[in-house]
Amino acid sequence: MEELILGLIAFSTSVITGTVGLGGGLLLIAILPSFLPLNALIPVHGLTQISSNVSRAYFGYKDIQYSVVPKFFIGSLVGVGLFAFLLNLMSIKYIPFFIGTYILLSLWSRTFNEKIKKYENYYIIGFFQSGLSVIVGATGPLAITKLLKEFENNDKVVATSAVLMSITHILKALVYLHFGFVFADYLPIIMVMITGSIFGSYVGTKLRNKIDGKKLFLVLRILLSIMALKSILTIL
Repeated sequence: MEELILGLIAFSTSVITGTVGLGGGLLLIAILPSFLPLNALIPVHGLTQISSNVSRAYFGYKDIQYSVVPKFFIGSLVGVGLFAFLLNLMSIKYIPFFIGTYILLSLWSRTFNEKIKKYENYYIIGFFQSGLSVIVGATGPLAITKLLKEFENNDKVVATSAVLMSITHILKALVYLHFGFVFADYLPIIMVMITGSIFGSYVGTKLRNKIDGKKLFLVLRILLSIMALKSILTIL
């Protein structure tokens, strides 16, 4: 029963990202603490998000802007290396706190977001987007701001962001594999969530130009805030 619920959640969050370009991954990482132990949150989320983003990139492959990928990838390698070192020094007890705090700041703090938006070099964006994801799970596609400025077409932004997010989550999964996380222990859950994510990407791609993304994102912000506060309160 739990696997089915998580599959439906993965489907729904993937539809959200496929429709508006962001938000689904953050919502998923906010929900997972209710179903998974702390040590499994980020690695299971990462593997699910690989399927969500790779499938979204596949469904929109004609719109991918490959010129931005090499710079982002190089920055990601450096960022993941540094933040993986920091993760090794942390207690997993505080992961929900970091996740919840990051979500609230990214949703409601103009100062926080303005500081993030200053890093509009793809090397630096890759460094922070992929590096931070090792600790907080879902950074939200920090590259979206830069992509929106360069490419006015929403399909190009969503498809290219999916490629960049795929890089982020693949590198993150490799970090947790290196640290000894056994993905096979969660294989039934992972397979159901991957299936839900891929189907959600397909549906989201079809709905992208048929739903008011602004209204959907407002509802999403409220849900995320509630889940983020719950994550923070779990360790207090």
